[in-house]
Parts: sequence; C-alpha cells; structure tokens
Amino acid sequence: MSVSENVPSTEVSGRVVARQDGRMGSILAEGGKIGSGDIERILEVQRARGIRFGEAALRLHLITIDDLRGAIAKQYGLVHLLPGSGSGSISSELVGAYDSFHPRAEELRALRTQLLIRWANARVRHRMLAVVSPGAGEGRSYVAANLAVVFSQLGQRTLLIDADLRKPRQHRIFNVPDRVGLSAVLSGRADRGAVVPLAQFGTLSLLPAGACPPNPQELLLRPLLTTLLEELRNEFDVILFDTPPAVRYADAQSLAFRAGSAIVLARKDHTGIAAAASTIRALNDTGTRVVGTVINAI
Repeated sequence: MSVSENVPSTEVSGRVVARQDGRMGSILAEGGKIGSGDIERILEVQRARGIRFGEAALRLHLITIDDLRGAIAKQYGLVHLLPGSGSGSISSELVGAYDSFHPRAEELRALRTQLLIRWANARVRHRMLAVVSPGAGEGRSYVAANLAVVFSQLGQRTLLIDADLRKPRQHRIFNVPDRVGLSAVLSGRADRGAVVPLAQFGTLSLLPAGACPPNPQELLLRPLLTTLLEELRNEFDVILFDTPPAVRYADAQSLAFRAGSAIVLARKDHTGIAAAASTIRALNDTGTRVVGTVINAI
C-alpha cells in the first residue's frame, strides 16, 4: 500500500449524510449548488443527450467534480468530507474521507475487507487491532487514521486510540484538542470522557494521546488500561491503536498484546528486513496474532 500519495489540499466545510430524498437534483439543490431554474436546464440536457443528471450539470458548468462526488456520496449514505474554505484543518491525509475514488482509498478498503475476513475466520469477538511498524516514518498514523475512517463508513462504531505517547499525531490529523487524552486516563486524572466523538465521520471517535508523559511504558502496563478497554469494548465494534516505533520502544508490544491482533507496516527502501522480522517475532512472542503485513511502496 502506498501511503505517501499527493492528494489535493483540502479543508473541511461539512460532511454529507444520506437524507430521505435521494435524487441528485434535490441533493444538489439542498446543498445550494443549483437553483430551480438550473434544474430545468439540466433536465433538458439530460433528456437530449441521454446522460445522468450529475453529468449534465457538469457539462453546463453549474457544479464542480467535487460537488458531484459529494452528492454521490450522499446518495449512497457515505460519510464524505467536502473541500471548502472554512477554518477547519482536518488533514488531507484522510484520503478515505475526502476522495472515495482515490486509488489509496480503494487499497484501504481492501485492507479493511481482509481484516474483517480474518477476524471472522478466527471468530474474534472483540475486534481490536494495533498498527505497528519497526521504525519512524513508515506510515503508521496514516494507515491507522484512514482505517478508522473506512471502518466508520461501514457504520461500525469505531474508536481510534492514539497510544503513541512519544510523538502523537492523531490529534493533528483530525484537528482535535489533545489537552486531555490517554495519558491522563492512565494516570487516573481523567476517565473515558476523554474520548472525542468525531461528528464529521459519523460513528468514529478518537481518544487522543494527550500530554506526553515521562513514563509511557509504565502507564501502558497499568491495570487501568485493561479496565478502560473492557469498558470500551462494550461501546465500540472496532478499536484501533496507533503505536510508537516498535524497535525503539516496547510500548508497541504491550499494546499489541492488549489488542490481541496487529498488522505490521513496512516501507519500501526504508524498513530493513531484519527490523521487520524482529518486530514480527517480538509480537508473536507476546501471543499477539499478526493478521498481516502492509507494504508502503513510496
């Protein structure tokens, strides 16, 4: 999987969700993209050329391709972020949300499908997964964030936990505050109220890392983490963990053990074979089920 693809720089102005009237004209009109007079012009072109409503609107230059993609997503009940000029700064790394037609989005859906199949074959009841890689710069946060998005697009109640207490990124990707997060929960200074529902993404929630503590490994080994996960498993269908580099820190092994399942990410021309093999061995030694590997080709 390539995780370093150039995608359009976008800012969020809202999300699209399915409404009762799923006609393309109604959706575009409700969104303020076309007026009642435009609809008649579009219908004339549609009838004359035998094309779809959205294509006719495009040919008349009444809407943009982004408008059409957003309307199609709304027709099919897909949570989809709209490009705009608002002040929000949800990262364009979330290709699964911004551009469902992007090749990377399809690769992420394929990974989601493989995970669901393997969990089903193994009769896994509590679907928790650690996203692990040997070193830095290999795409863990990108894959974890986008996997969370595509699971939520299935309507799965999905929780992404930023358990990288060394150099967290998920709060920046999703543009949420990180004053209170996992580190505060594990130190007893906060409870599961630190979980942030992400309304733009439907059924997705994020537990940010919070402040970076001086003792990450000790916090992750506390019984509070087990108690927290037992509570969260009853609220969410899928729980994903972003983790720090596995070769440098033992945190990833501890988190993968708690999750029970892990995928190992390796980057082409970056991740050493020995480092990848060592990471997989270490996970296997903890009893973690390594459900697959993901190759970042760029």
